[in-house]
Amino acid sequence: MNNLKISTLSKGVLLLVMVLLVSSIFVPMWRIELSAPQYPEGLVLKLHADKIAGDVDIINGLNHYIGMKTLHKEDFFEFTVLPYIFVFFGVFALATALIAKKKVLYILFVSLVLFGVLAAVDFYRWNYEYGHNLDPNAAIQVPGMSYQPPLIGYKQLLNFGAYSIPDIGGWLLVVSGFLLFIIVVRESNLLQKFRKAKTATVLLFLLSLSFLSCSNNTKAVPIKLNVDNCDFCKMSIADGKYGAEVLTEKGRTYKFDDIMCMMNYCNENLNTKISAYYVNDFAQDNVLIPASSAHFISGGTIESPMRGGVIAFLSENNAKEFATKLDAKRIAWNTILKK
Repeated sequence: MNNLKISTLSKGVLLLVMVLLVSSIFVPMWRIELSAPQYPEGLVLKLHADKIAGDVDIINGLNHYIGMKTLHKEDFFEFTVLPYIFVFFGVFALATALIAKKKVLYILFVSLVLFGVLAAVDFYRWNYEYGHNLDPNAAIQVPGMSYQPPLIGYKQLLNFGAYSIPDIGGWLLVVSGFLLFIIVVRESNLLQKFRKAKTATVLLFLLSLSFLSCSNNTKAVPIKLNVDNCDFCKMSIADGKYGAEVLTEKGRTYKFDDIMCMMNYCNENLNTKISAYYVNDFAQDNVLIPASSAHFISGGTIESPMRGGVIAFLSENNAKEFATKLDAKRIAWNTILKK
C-alpha cells in the first residue's frame, strides 16, 4: 500500500503549489502591451483574476473610434468566478498533500491542465468577439479589418503593435503546473521509462523540432515596396536595394529604406531588444539577407535614399567589384553597429 502514497518531498511541493495558486489572485494574471508612434511609452492592459487594470480609459477611448466594445469588469463573468477557482485549486493541493494518495495527485494535475486549456479557449473567444464584432457606425472603418489581439505573442493592428504575455499571476500558474508535472513524473516513475534508448531518440527529435520552430521567430519579413514606410524617416520604401529591417525579441518587425535609418532608429531606441538585423543585397532586387553575414561598402558615390552611404552584398566578390566602381571602402558590420 505504501506505493500508493506520495512522498514527503511531494507533499512539500504541493504546499508550495497551494501558495502559488492562491497568491496568483492578488497580482495581474495577463498583460497586453500596445505600442504606437503617438504613444511612445506604450499602453498596458492588465487582467487580474477579478478586475481589469492599466490604461483602461485610454484604450476604451481608442476602441470607441474603431467600433470595438469598451472594456468593463461587469461584462465578464470570469472576474466573478476566477478567484474562487484559484482558491479551489489551492485547497485541492492542500487536501492532496494531506490525503497523500497518488490517485488524488493525478486528478489534481489533470484538472489543472484542463482548466488551463479551457481558460485559453475562453480568452481566445473573448479576444475574437471583441476584435470582430465592430460597430458599423464607428468613426474609423477599415474594410475587412479586425482587431483581435494575439492569444500570446505579437500582432500588428493598424499602427498599433499588440504584445500579449502572462503577467506575474500567469507565471505563478505556469510554475504551479510545472511543479505538479514534476511530482507526477516522480511519483509515477515515468523517468525509468524515458531512459530507454528509443524514447530518448524520440525526445531528441522533438527537441530538435522545437529548436527549428524557435529559429522561425527570426525569419525576415519581405519589404513591400511603395507600401511599407520607413520606421525612422517615415518615407515610403521605394527601392529594393537599400532597405533593411530589424526583428525584436517580442516578434515585432521594423522596416527601413536605408541601412543607416535602421542604425539611427536603434540608437534612438536603446531599450528595444533586437533579435535579428537584415539588410537588402544590393546586387539583387529586394532580397533581405542577415546583416551578420553580409559584406558592406561605404562612402564614395553611393547614393542611398537618406544619404546613409552604406550598401550590403551577399557576395564578397560583388562587394569588391562595387567598391571599385563606386569609389567606396569596405566596412565591417561591427563597425556599423557602433556608429
